[in-house]
Amino acid sequence: MEINATYNSLVAVGDSFTEGMSDLNPDGSYRGWADVLAGRLAARSPGFRYANLAVRGKLIGQIVDEQVGLAASMEADVVTLVGGLNDTLRPKVDMVRVRDLLTEAVERLTPSCGQLVLMRSPGRNGPVMERFRPRMEELFAHIDALAAAHGALVVDLYGAPSLGDPRLWDVDRLHLTADGHRRVAEAVWQALGLAPEEDWRTPLPPAVRPGWASRRIADARFAREHLGPWIGRRLTGRSSGDGRPPKRPDLLPYEPRAEA
Repeated sequence: MEINATYNSLVAVGDSFTEGMSDLNPDGSYRGWADVLAGRLAARSPGFRYANLAVRGKLIGQIVDEQVGLAASMEADVVTLVGGLNDTLRPKVDMVRVRDLLTEAVERLTPSCGQLVLMRSPGRNGPVMERFRPRMEELFAHIDALAAAHGALVVDLYGAPSLGDPRLWDVDRLHLTADGHRRVAEAVWQALGLAPEEDWRTPLPPAVRPGWASRRIADARFAREHLGPWIGRRLTGRSSGDGRPPKRPDLLPYEPRAEA
């Protein structure tokens, strides 16, 4: 049942997942689930305002230092916070510190917005991710506890098998495709009590499994173009978002993007 709620503003906080990688616009910039959600909310609320402070590669400490205070000052109707997953994917991580920082973020954002939305991020299967799964699930358990304590919504993407389908993930195996981002936008839309437009949990049709040679070629490309550079950044403490500003730093009226 749809809740008769009006949302006039949205602020998105986080990392590459919320920035929108790898949902490409025609001009090469990224769209992503937060932009899709903003467009849908704007269509039902004249004067709707939107800011997206997310930057790829950010750790939870950077999100707290660089984004949370600004997001709180905007006093939006809805704030989405997705962070901490990049920390769990580092070779070494202090999970106590990650939990404490996430708690700080929630405690600062909750009083300043109408509704805080948290997420259990989606994850695909594979040997690389299996190594980090216990950390991820520790993070998600803490998110559930924070939501219960502070009245936040939790969108459980991790518990949706459909989002584990490799076809909803880009070739880097870390970021969702446009279809994956659209499903996430629908999941948040429904969590906000708005009338469903699709069942975002619906699995894709059965696929023909690629042959052994095709899989090995894909694995080699992934290792060369994505896994190697990603490991290199983790080991050296660098980030793909170093020096990069957020794409929508100000809470301004949303305007549909012109197609190239």
